[in-house]
Amino acid sequence: MAKVRPLAQRVLLLAIVRNTRELAASGFGGAVATAVDVSALVLMVQHGASVALAAFTGAALGAVMNFAWNKYVAFQDRSPITGRQLARFGLVAVATAALLAAAMHIVAVVLGVPVLLAKLICAVVVFAAWTYPAQRRLVFRRHAPAV
Repeated sequence: MAKVRPLAQRVLLLAIVRNTRELAASGFGGAVATAVDVSALVLMVQHGASVALAAFTGAALGAVMNFAWNKYVAFQDRSPITGRQLARFGLVAVATAALLAAAMHIVAVVLGVPVLLAKLICAVVVFAAWTYPAQRRLVFRRHAPAV
């Protein structure tokens, strides 16, 4: 029984390290996607678009770039891209964009926080609470190997 415990500890440590690497890689990809996102947000707001519309559009553009990064780098998913996976990613991305748009409206418009600071706050909260867990569980989940 003493041998089982060290083995279980090693398995747990490997799972934590893998998830930490995934989280960091996904976060980095999210940061790059956010640069695309914020560029669109600022440009659209400067040209008179509503904050909510600009936030939604920017998030959608960032999602396009984010899919490939997360599939191949963050989650190391080497399975073929399927329509089902794209649909799941699309649903997560649309939900993310809608959550960001609502959060941006509340934080930037209602609370009066400057747009870029509001974007940073909202992006971190939505990523941690929704985007990463949804991508890990719904889009890039690992399947048990066939026996």
